[in-house]
Amino acid sequence: MKQGNTIVIDPVTRIEGHSKITLHLNEDGRVEEARFHVTQFRGFEKFCEGRPFYEMPSLMARICGICPVSHLIASAKACDSLLAVRIPPTADKLRRIFGLAQVLQSHALSLFYLSSPDLLLGMDADPAKSNLFGVAEKNPELARDGIRLRQFGQQIIERLGGKRIHPAWIVPGGVSEPLTATNRDAILDALPEALSIVERTLEWFKSTMENFREEIASFGNFPTMFMGIVKQDNGLTFYDGKLRIVDASGKVVADALDPTRYSDYIGEKVEPWSYMKSAYYKPLGFPDGVYRVGPLARLNVADRCGTPLADQELAEFHELQRTAVLSSFHYHHARLIEMLYCVERMERLLNDAEILSLHVRAVAEPNALEGVGACEAPRGTLFHHYKIDDQGLIRWVNLVIATGHNNLAMNRSILQVAKHFVRGHHLTPGMLNRVEAVIRAYDPCLSCATHALGQMALHIQLLSPGGEVLDQVARG
Repeated sequence: MKQGNTIVIDPVTRIEGHSKITLHLNEDGRVEEARFHVTQFRGFEKFCEGRPFYEMPSLMARICGICPVSHLIASAKACDSLLAVRIPPTADKLRRIFGLAQVLQSHALSLFYLSSPDLLLGMDADPAKSNLFGVAEKNPELARDGIRLRQFGQQIIERLGGKRIHPAWIVPGGVSEPLTATNRDAILDALPEALSIVERTLEWFKSTMENFREEIASFGNFPTMFMGIVKQDNGLTFYDGKLRIVDASGKVVADALDPTRYSDYIGEKVEPWSYMKSAYYKPLGFPDGVYRVGPLARLNVADRCGTPLADQELAEFHELQRTAVLSSFHYHHARLIEMLYCVERMERLLNDAEILSLHVRAVAEPNALEGVGACEAPRGTLFHHYKIDDQGLIRWVNLVIATGHNNLAMNRSILQVAKHFVRGHHLTPGMLNRVEAVIRAYDPCLSCATHALGQMALHIQLLSPGGEVLDQVARG
């Protein structure tokens, strides 16, 4: 709805990532401003209040059906902090395997199901064919590989947690059940196939890069900082470590930051045009403190992956640019390298001598009134922060979601793409697809960031300098 120069957004439906993009033109018909609106209300923090803290991991898993394990892990780590316990070593390893399996299946969903139509068929392909069916028609092996790889990750989650969606296996103090020898061996037997798929897909992806030079140059290709959790040796990790922030040149801005003190470094701003918060690095303020998280950021902040094949690919990845790798188009490449790491790392953990230990949970009563849990979700750094009362009931919750970390960068990326590709007063399918594609590069999980469910809808409007709607395209 247009009211003068203002576009009014009324969130009617509860669909995943109900979102809208507005493009504002100057007198010459060129894009002057662009905004990515997320129009669903996030309410998880409020309706958790009053719940017993030990319910939080399984409750938090319901935030999202794509990455429930990340919320399980971050929530359980916050609860570990409330209990003031150190979980058993085997439970630590099992949580890591669980998280790696989720990263693998989530990255497979993003790359094969959502982005491979752009990469295989081209950005200007017929929208009716830009889907997994179109991919299957042109490259059946690629489509089958994507389905199999996601199935592989989901099967590991099911073998460990009992079910593929919203498992409640990770609990305060560890995990609820040990790993059986049968399930360990079944996972190990399937790893070589998964490794072959990832290596094959990496080679295919790298062969397509020359076709997207214009997109690489304009898809979020600008200087920002990058943030991620790294191990003590500054290696790649998804489960535990310290926060590290580098700038666009690759220079370390902040190192060995305690994730439990995230609020000292990370601020969140509420914009009047979106229900998703915008996170920023406090020392530089808003909006200068823009940074990115997720696969691209993790590979920019980590010195190494720590597994041989992934380290080889990481070295090649860093040859793309002498500074930090800046273009958000390279999120796709980074996901594939992380998938390779996940397979290699799971094999090492599953072959650990203590992985079948029956001691997988520490039991205690609450020993602290405040706890923070942090991990690396597929899309980036995730924080769960809880405060409880003397009865163990939740009194306050704050969730800082990966997509919120990337909100400022996503808005800048949309503006950059629109300025490069939009000309005149008419939207073409190719332009619309490129605007969508830069969002897909970040792989936003708007159900996590806004706590709604369903399928992502997109509404793009082209506005004249006076606020008149010249053209619009809607999906979903």
